[in-house]
Amino acid sequence: MRYPKTWLLAGACLAGIAAVLGAGEVLSAPSRSRLGDAPPALHASTVHIGSVAGWMIRGRPGAGAVLLLHGVRANRSEMLGRARFLVRAGYTVLLIDLPAHGESGGERITFGAREKEGVQAALAWLRTQAPGERIGAIGVSLGAAALVLAHPAPALDAVVLESMYPTIEEAVSNRLRVRLGVLGAWSTPLLVEQLPWRVQVAPSALRPIVDIAAMTSPVFIISGTADTQTPATETRRIFDAARSNKALWLVEGAAHVNLHNYAGPDYEQRVGGFLADHLRQP
Repeated sequence: MRYPKTWLLAGACLAGIAAVLGAGEVLSAPSRSRLGDAPPALHASTVHIGSVAGWMIRGRPGAGAVLLLHGVRANRSEMLGRARFLVRAGYTVLLIDLPAHGESGGERITFGAREKEGVQAALAWLRTQAPGERIGAIGVSLGAAALVLAHPAPALDAVVLESMYPTIEEAVSNRLRVRLGVLGAWSTPLLVEQLPWRVQVAPSALRPIVDIAAMTSPVFIISGTADTQTPATETRRIFDAARSNKALWLVEGAAHVNLHNYAGPDYEQRVGGFLADHLRQP
């Protein structure tokens, strides 16, 4: 039996809409993992800050303290490489699972909107555990967005933002374009418009490029030149939106990957130098 082309087209559109709706459900679903204790060599303690789970490693007095924030659908184990190099340098380090990730509580991934509450709780707790220390943070992708959206108060002494999206609309569009080509642009509004009813978050609340203008902390903005999910042009816009006391590093050839793993010693030299400049006490 032959069907009219208009029927076939309508059927294809309905199937596409159903697929995008299903994608919204999958992308916002919690990303749970059982992690247990940290690797023994770190000598870390398992901590619980309300519903937020993490690992804490104590460093040398006066060296500073750093909060590490992973990317979407990952967990604190993604940040272990960074933790190891920071521990070698003497920093106190706190790695957490963002809300709805790893072993932390949370019903939905909200792309920074409620993850910021985990960041705020972790920073408040870290200040009680490292009194008198200068505090910094490294956020990756979702972790970077949550950090900026959290508006830390008091202001942090150093902030490193890696591969951060400027607006949720651009984040969704870029990722759909990678997977669906030109159809990605058509599908973007269908995904973005699910936010208010699926996770009770307005798209206007997910624009770190706006919030970064209020950040007074020294900030180091990093991304890869081959990143298709957060292109270098977007990273430069974020850098331009940030206030003074800022630095930019576009990692040659890097995609949307773990930049510490990719750049290795260069990452540790650049990020380590930035943190030392702002966190070490005389």
